Amino acid sequence: MEIDFDQMDNVSDYVSVPAGTYLCRTAEVIPGTTRNGHERWGIRLIVAEGEFVGRQAAWDGLVFSERGTMRARRVLAALGLPTQGKVKVEPQDLVGRQAFVTVKPQDFRDPTSGRVVRRNQVPYEGWMPCTSPIAAPRLAPDEGGTTSNEDDDEPDFQKLPF
Repeated sequence: MEIDFDQMDNVSDYVSVPAGTYLCRTAEVIPGTTRNGHERWGIRLIVAEGEFVGRQAAWDGLVFSERGTMRARRVLAALGLPTQGKVKVEPQDLVGRQAFVTVKPQDFRDPTSGRVVRRNQVPYEGWMPCTSPIAAPRLAPDEGGTTSNEDDDEPDFQKLPF
């Protein structure tokens, strides 16, 4: 085997679906913080139907800061979650929900290696609600999901960390 490493492309390409809009489900949500100390949730999006079903469409993020509030509202609304008044949402509330998401490739330079990394990103306005009944599926409690509190006597306050 002969390989000329000087002729190799200096791009690490992690794009698994072409640019476009896909029905996606949120496969996982990973909480963390930004460098400025704001709460941030990383959202892994998986294509839910069509030619690329099952492939990762992109990772996106929600930042719960004053500046990020409007985008967080847009994403939560697209996922069928409450967006009016004082609300409280937990990361697991997003898991399994579906929305139409636009993705497009974006190049970034890795500061440690200097290599160019290409991956799909979701534009600011890249989330749109799915109007079908499967837009916000809920897992049964025995599948690790939560149940609705519609029949509780507790007040139906909505949840969000800001």
